Amino acid sequence: MHPELGREVPVGSIDKELRKLWAEDEARTNASLMNLAVYSEAPGALEKNSEAVRELTAEHACRAILIGIDRHAPEASIRAWITAHCHLSHGRKSICCEQIAFALTGKATGRLRNTVFAHLASDLPLIFWWQGELSPIFEDRLYSLVDRFVFDSSGWADPKASFAIIADAVTNATRPLVVQDLAWTRSFQFRVSVASLFDDPLVLKALPEIDTVEIVHHPDDRVTGLQMLAWLAVQSGWRDGMELDLAVRRQSGGKQGFSFESAAGKAITATLVSDEKSAALGLVKLSGGGVTVSVSREAGAPHLVRRIEAPGHFLEAPGPVDPDDCAGLIGEQLARGGKNSLFRKILPRFRELLEK
Repeated sequence: MHPELGREVPVGSIDKELRKLWAEDEARTNASLMNLAVYSEAPGALEKNSEAVRELTAEHACRAILIGIDRHAPEASIRAWITAHCHLSHGRKSICCEQIAFALTGKATGRLRNTVFAHLASDLPLIFWWQGELSPIFEDRLYSLVDRFVFDSSGWADPKASFAIIADAVTNATRPLVVQDLAWTRSFQFRVSVASLFDDPLVLKALPEIDTVEIVHHPDDRVTGLQMLAWLAVQSGWRDGMELDLAVRRQSGGKQGFSFESAAGKAITATLVSDEKSAALGLVKLSGGGVTVSVSREAGAPHLVRRIEAPGHFLEAPGPVDPDDCAGLIGEQLARGGKNSLFRKILPRFRELLEK
């Protein structure tokens, strides 16, 4: 029994049962602006993801397709459930979004495309939220149907190998594929805040003198720290500097060193610090020319702290934070839209940093 997923229905009768669902309550209005597919191979993910979709549909109307797969089960099977997530509009009429949940076992590649994707709302874009490690299910017959592919690389055991697969998918997709890493999305407000500090004329003047960078991240979010460093390097035009000795590069106490060179030839040392007490991203600090700028966040804090420190000049102000949960991060990204061109721009440099 899966009451959280709604009514179990025969796979061949899904469309008929959806029509009956809407006919049961004339106060409901069906709304969809996109297809949102949520894929997981973790046990119990369907119920968890149904709750996440309920939150998302409060702001983003969609047809939701939940997919749970046990690829290692000895026998092939498929079950389906339908429900609607409804939210009151002006205190009267319910605006509802359809949800279809599929539980598959056994070899699933063909059934995923032919059965599950047969129930997408036609002519609407497909956002595909992949949870967990990439598996053989992620191949061209899957991503050729996808408009935006969402994933969270923070938990990947081998991000180098997985990002190589993502890069190949972007290159070889038969139509433009927008990729969205939630590890990257976690740094959005940090990036906005760092950029805003350089609106200060004193800080902007000191930019060519920056020679030290420190980034603090939680141990589970090293990818976010590396992506933040890649963004700084790409946007500032820093080249790779002289190779650091291994003892310097892999410092003790959860630290890792990197070397860059500015466009003017100035040496820049960057340090990533892993801290169990940190937020996903806890600190980004740049120093040089007598000026230090930083953006920081305590774990669980409801705001960032933006700070400028220079002789005779000190400013401190709060800033907004990104959500901590994945559903909230996806909701923020959907609200912003865009093609994630900046992520694609920094991706090659980020992959180089992963190799160090």
